[in-house]
Amino acid sequence: MGQIEEFDLFVIGGGSGGVRGSRIAAKHGAKVAIAEEYRYGGTCVIRGCVPKKLLVYAAKFASSFKDSKGYGWTGENTFDWPTLLANKNKEIDRLNAIYARILGEAGVTVLNGRAVLLDKNTVQVGDKTYKAKKILIATGGTPKKMDVPGKELCITSNEALELAELPKSITIVGGGYIGLEFAGIFKGLGAKVTIVHHRDKVLRGFDEDVRDAVMEHARNQGIEFKLETSLKKVDKDGDTFTVHCLDGSSHSAHQVMMTTGRRPHTKDLGLEKAGVKTETNGMIVVDPYSKTSVDHIYALGDCTERPQLTPVAIRDAQAFADTVYGGMDVAVDHTLVPTAVFCKPAVGVVGLSEAQAMERGEIDVYQAKFRPMFHTLSGRDEKILMKLVVMQKTQKIVGFHMVGPDAPELAQAVAIAMKMGATKADFDNTIALHPTTAEELVLMRTKRA
Repeated sequence: MGQIEEFDLFVIGGGSGGVRGSRIAAKHGAKVAIAEEYRYGGTCVIRGCVPKKLLVYAAKFASSFKDSKGYGWTGENTFDWPTLLANKNKEIDRLNAIYARILGEAGVTVLNGRAVLLDKNTVQVGDKTYKAKKILIATGGTPKKMDVPGKELCITSNEALELAELPKSITIVGGGYIGLEFAGIFKGLGAKVTIVHHRDKVLRGFDEDVRDAVMEHARNQGIEFKLETSLKKVDKDGDTFTVHCLDGSSHSAHQVMMTTGRRPHTKDLGLEKAGVKTETNGMIVVDPYSKTSVDHIYALGDCTERPQLTPVAIRDAQAFADTVYGGMDVAVDHTLVPTAVFCKPAVGVVGLSEAQAMERGEIDVYQAKFRPMFHTLSGRDEKILMKLVVMQKTQKIVGFHMVGPDAPELAQAVAIAMKMGATKADFDNTIALHPTTAEELVLMRTKRA
């Protein structure tokens, strides 16, 4: 039996967080290995943010072609789903290769295969065993299906990105980020879309005005909603699915997609053998420095209870490596994390909702709803919602909410100002950039009644 190779750090999971953590740790001089069972890049690059955003771009063209007629453009256009998927896959392959290259350039030992913990210092990948002084778990999450009859007939966001054909109609179960984004994608590409959601509104946790605006836009696009009911079962007859709901109704669709949440990808990882504490849902418990219940084992990203956002995983990975191997003391502040929903039009948010802010004290609300300049010639009756939530006592802006084109881009910029403690007066004292949508940020002067 040969000698077991030992590393300063063994990283399980080659997503954005795992790659950043391993690369920076190696830069600080650690001997690092990383193992990934599928492809490097993780959910964001392979099965999430990047391919989804490419499909969002594709779906926008249909309305853009219609809008262009008001600007003098004429002509017909056709769409080919296989071409889109082929080009999307080409880009994913390119990014996958980049991740592998930067790991190699950093001196990280790259292993392909599923890694499991045998004990708190031993990792097995395939038929090989490795020892590690420290371990970083960054295995991410995976789609979760409802436990109903016919669930095996339903796709998730993973399969939606690889469908051989574009469905003529699709029922999406769930009204969160992913459900709304794929509803916009499929509708924009020509499918009939129905959303089944157990609550009275979509996007739980978002500001109420944002939730209302998103549903209004979706309905105007022709997306249908079946609210305050849930999926009972799914049947299939030939190429057609029948969706049965708890309220007794049923309808047909050519595809059924579940977007009912995600679960941490920690099952059968060997966490119990290593003594790593988890919640009942499988989430790994960590402290502000990403340390688990075992002193030398760390975890970050979607397998923990932190915000399930790629930039959060990357920032936490950088902080981990800088703290553990770089001699620094970095605990990431997870407040004021901007987020976006790439539905149509998009949502951009940072900070507290109106309801959340009211729990902290008296507030002022500044809100505008207006037709963007672009649609004065397109003829489309689509309005932008923009909202600022301000604490009365300090006049600090604690919430920014927008539904409209470029909302995510604005949310990122506003997040910087809010992180610096910007007040309403700071916004008021800034000269507007005209003509833009963004100028409304510094022109909202009247408090909402």
